[in-house]
Amino acid sequence: MNQQIYKKSFVIGAVAIGTIAGIAAGFFAAHRTMGDMVGMIIGTGVVLAAPESAEMGDMKQMEMKDGVMQGMPGMAGAPSGAVVVPAVARQLIGVRSASAAYATLMREIRAVGTVGYDERGLTQVTVKTSGWVREVFVDSIDRPVRKGDPLFTLYSPDLLATQDEHLLAVRTQAQLVISPLGDAKANAASLVASTRERLRLWDVTDAQVATLERRGKAEPVLTVFAPSSGIVLKREALPGKYVEPGTTLYEVADLSTVWISADIYESEVAAVTLGQPASVTFAAYPGETFRGTVSYIYSTLNAEARTVRVRMEMPNPGLRLKPGMFGTVTLVTDAARTLVVPKEAVLDTGLRQLVFMDRGEGAYAPYPVKLGRRNQDSVEVLEGITEGDRIVTSANFLLDAESKLTSASSMQAMMGRIGMGDWQMRGAYEGKMEGMDMSDMKGMEGMKGMEGMKGMEGMKGPSVPETRHVAGLSLALTTAPEHPKAGDVRLKLKLNDQVGKPVTNAQVLFVYTMPMPGMTDSKVTARHTKDGLYEGTVMFGMGGTWVVTANVTVPGKAPIAEKFQFSVAGGGM
Repeated sequence: MNQQIYKKSFVIGAVAIGTIAGIAAGFFAAHRTMGDMVGMIIGTGVVLAAPESAEMGDMKQMEMKDGVMQGMPGMAGAPSGAVVVPAVARQLIGVRSASAAYATLMREIRAVGTVGYDERGLTQVTVKTSGWVREVFVDSIDRPVRKGDPLFTLYSPDLLATQDEHLLAVRTQAQLVISPLGDAKANAASLVASTRERLRLWDVTDAQVATLERRGKAEPVLTVFAPSSGIVLKREALPGKYVEPGTTLYEVADLSTVWISADIYESEVAAVTLGQPASVTFAAYPGETFRGTVSYIYSTLNAEARTVRVRMEMPNPGLRLKPGMFGTVTLVTDAARTLVVPKEAVLDTGLRQLVFMDRGEGAYAPYPVKLGRRNQDSVEVLEGITEGDRIVTSANFLLDAESKLTSASSMQAMMGRIGMGDWQMRGAYEGKMEGMDMSDMKGMEGMKGMEGMKGMEGMKGPSVPETRHVAGLSLALTTAPEHPKAGDVRLKLKLNDQVGKPVTNAQVLFVYTMPMPGMTDSKVTARHTKDGLYEGTVMFGMGGTWVVTANVTVPGKAPIAEKFQFSVAGGGM
């Protein structure tokens, strides 16, 4: 019996010793693994560390009090949401800052304009009596005519009878000159004036009436002259054609001045005023700018497009501007000197607008601002910051995400969800991070297979040269280096037409961004180097998926916007 009890006790003791040994081994293994991963940048520079890790002896622990980080450089008195980013992380995500300064803010409004006739210069040629067209002098449309040029001749029985009446009245008046009867002379003079006025109302000119009186014989046909100068838009006068009063035989348009109509968005209406200067460029006249003024702002809104039509009046010397031509209209608003920041510096949350202030030593804090007018590059700041404040102009979205993560409540809730509630958030000490060779880090062997983890995008999967065929053009986009990393990357776009001939007269603009909420677009204009090759240098601020849109404009063709997707490796890895 004693022997059985002794064996049972021995087995239980062995099991207990094995269990304790396994727990200890697992603890030290986990402890060592986490120690080797100390210093890895998670997101934008905040690292996770065990509370008692020996490797953290040189790190300063950040404490959160009332939403403010204490014990970090530049964070004293910072508002809630402030964040510290180490130097290496700042390079990886491409954080840049600029000073808020007073500058002259002008807004340019661009729209597509259409050339049209000046409606005040349109003239119709009609007849006021019935008759037949005899001879036509202006026998085609689009023919220029001057005021007073003969257009056609008209035979009209009514007009012939009125000429005879006028001649009879003139002879009667001449016979009664020596008559002692005053009433008879007055009646004769009244009859002459009545017939002369009837001829004038039928568009018989004073010169024609004078010729009629001098000749003393009625003219069977009457010549009709152009009432104004311009271009013939419509011609209905044909030899032998019978016409009635009110028949329009010609339409003439004066093209010495033209109207250009453009539709601007509803949000831009307040910036446009009557008499405002306007400039227009046309594809037909490259490098040349035509200038005019805003003459009318229409009183109705296009409910579907949410646009308002604006009309510009512009001189047309040499009749170079043809009705129906399209042009690019540019309206420049009045300049005002005000406090501005780059538009990329503003983060719009929907309810308010924020900027991140650079407090130095890698510390950044969000500040709400009140915005005013804006143009293509800058935005006016009415409240929130002052002149000279350093404002972050790139990677704002990442800083905003980091500022939310560093708030005590959201971070502790996240730690609890992943089962690491007893861990603390610590900022990497800059003195230890700068100059660190990431390739020599211990434990990186275990990183294989982690490419899909959040924050590890771009670890592999470099871009592949790709050729697209769009609108009769061949677009081949490559990068230098071939496998791009975070930092400066040269984009090369090869343009050929459908027969393989290089296209050398295009305008190419690269627009690039990361496909995530809050990221703003960056733009780089490419220049033509040789044989249809266009090159431009872009700045990929961090590793991950980037989308590059190649905007190509070739004269005589519709604009092309083709998107390419890249996998960019992290520069620090």
